[in-house]
Amino acid sequence: FFNSSSSKDTLMKSSLAALSFLVATPRSSAFVALPTSKNAAASSSSIVCNASSSPNTNILDSFLSKLNNEVADQPSNRGPKKFVMAQSLLLSLINDEECFTTMAGAQKFADSCTVDVVYEDCYEPQPIVGRADVAEHLRARVLSRTGGEKGGKDAKFRVDKISDGSSACGFAWTWTSGNLEGLRGTTFVELNEANQIQYVREIPEPLYKPGDLTLEILKAVTADAVAKPPPDYTQQTPTEAAEIARYLFCDVQGASSEEAMRFFDESIIYRDFNYEDVLRGKAQVKKFIDDFSFPGIEFAPQRFDDGQSATCFTWEVILEGAPEGSSIKGISLYEVNTEGKITYVRDVPESGIKPPPLGKLARQFRPALGVFQPVPLGSRGGGL
Repeated sequence: FFNSSSSKDTLMKSSLAALSFLVATPRSSAFVALPTSKNAAASSSSIVCNASSSPNTNILDSFLSKLNNEVADQPSNRGPKKFVMAQSLLLSLINDEECFTTMAGAQKFADSCTVDVVYEDCYEPQPIVGRADVAEHLRARVLSRTGGEKGGKDAKFRVDKISDGSSACGFAWTWTSGNLEGLRGTTFVELNEANQIQYVREIPEPLYKPGDLTLEILKAVTADAVAKPPPDYTQQTPTEAAEIARYLFCDVQGASSEEAMRFFDESIIYRDFNYEDVLRGKAQVKKFIDDFSFPGIEFAPQRFDDGQSATCFTWEVILEGAPEGSSIKGISLYEVNTEGKITYVRDVPESGIKPPPLGKLARQFRPALGVFQPVPLGSRGGGL
């Protein structure tokens, strides 16, 4: 395929540059050719929080006091009800404190963080590190969306779906303004043992969605990869969302698409932000999974929450033979029904160019909505 090592490097770099817009997402995450280290996945997962720990900030003291006699609702058939600290904290910060749309709320989000919090806003070139810098970053976004110091623009933030995690959770969101809605994305948030936010990854949808061109680019980049034997695994049947995700990524990945499909409901809706349209039904999902099952690509899980009926987790795409540092980060959110079948998936990849050119222009053109062509409010049910 390559005429020389130098031409191979040139094509590799060109292909990876194209992937700045055409980044892959983990539809094939449970089925690609490279096995994933179970120990690595386990060590990077979130620590389960002790809900009775004493946080160090006033906003957390106030929040825990308010929830002292409450227990978060859980499906009755999943055993005893569980206090879902991360989900409850995030819903309070977003809905009650308006942390993403008001200056005071932005500060309260920062007050809920550790001093050395890492906020990985994948729209930005580098992560934001430290409570003070996170506060400044969130306040700057509020000012941008609402029209500066004088304000006046109607900029809202809607949570479409959220996992029911305690140590960590993730949520799918949409920017809205008036009777319109625009930019969508997903955010993963992890707490420490004192119930403070210690890590955030946030990824907005790419405005340019390349569709099947993603597959062609990935195959070009991994053209020299050699197929490896499928890994051995012991069949399991987890029923909680986070455990299903762990099983698919850490045990079944690279082994069997048939085993993975056992966990998808017939009515599965799959939103992959490399594509304009969603996949519906097991037949469409399986075809896509099989299409993306080729040597040289790995979806390596990084952090999991501990959700029961919904789960959010972070990952990176690793391409065999690609230059160091060229992996692509992403987030997935799964919803599971009472039978332990996946009914909804949202995958979102980061852009390789930061800030992404189209995304930057759209935020300048329509700062409250973040897109060039918004749609009527409520026209995309569940953030689809």
